[in-house]
Amino acid sequence: METVRHSEHTLKTALISENPRLVSQYEKLDAGERRLLNEAFKPDHDLFGPITLHSQLDWIISHPEAPQDFEQFFSDPYRKAPSPDKRSIYIQCIGHILKFLKKKKPEDAFCIVGITMIDLYPRDSWNFVFGQASLTDGVGIFSFARYGSDFYSSRYEGRVSKLQKGSSSDYAVFDNYYTPQVTSVLLLRSCKTLTHEIGHIFGLRHCQWLACLMQGSNHLEEADRRPLNLCPICLRKLQCAIGFNIIERYKALVGGVEDESDSPGVSTKRSREGTVDLPKPVDAFKEWNEWIIKCLAVVQK
Repeated sequence: METVRHSEHTLKTALISENPRLVSQYEKLDAGERRLLNEAFKPDHDLFGPITLHSQLDWIISHPEAPQDFEQFFSDPYRKAPSPDKRSIYIQCIGHILKFLKKKKPEDAFCIVGITMIDLYPRDSWNFVFGQASLTDGVGIFSFARYGSDFYSSRYEGRVSKLQKGSSSDYAVFDNYYTPQVTSVLLLRSCKTLTHEIGHIFGLRHCQWLACLMQGSNHLEEADRRPLNLCPICLRKLQCAIGFNIIERYKALVGGVEDESDSPGVSTKRSREGTVDLPKPVDAFKEWNEWIIKCLAVVQK
């Protein structure tokens, strides 16, 4: 295993910048918000860990790309931000991909994200992707296909004997296609991919600074290691893009998880006595929920 570590100065510059205008912007943030974001470059911090690489198949090794600090994000001429008349995020179930989404994008949509059970890969040289997004068109797509526990132990393959062009509204081709059991773990994995792809649409590129939701992932094990939370550098980017108070945001996230923890799940198991055991749909979110509570403690000191 290899750990990707950056110096305190490098992380501080990536977060705050050396541009006087952006430094001034940072200093205007709430003191508690700055205290939390500054955890990025504190030597003894435990909220935001370094990126770890476990194999040559991991994203950073397989797909080398330049890192994006806050100043580069802020100055990106192609980055789009929500506006009063384009501020909604739509989620669309589909069988086709980005061009379809672009055509279906409502007038008031900042972005539209499709979900599918079809395995995705953008070109023949790639093995697969969990999701894809177009920053300029405000569209994204992600797949549940590899999130089921039995995907890798099953075979879903065939051969097209004759190419046929069907109606875009005809979903018969997907009949009897693999559908995973909806579990708490599947929901966690799906939330990670969905929010990661929407992050791209807001202009956030793959994170190479700290363990972060915006890290790329090249396989399921790496995707599972990726946290659901943003590192301070990417959190500042998102705050800049859409505007929010970190305390209010984190309280809402904690409240959402705790509200759902009292609701029955969607995956059922029947006991020998004949009663139905309904596991909580947010069980896999408990560690993340505890992490947010720790962050709130830092912000609210």
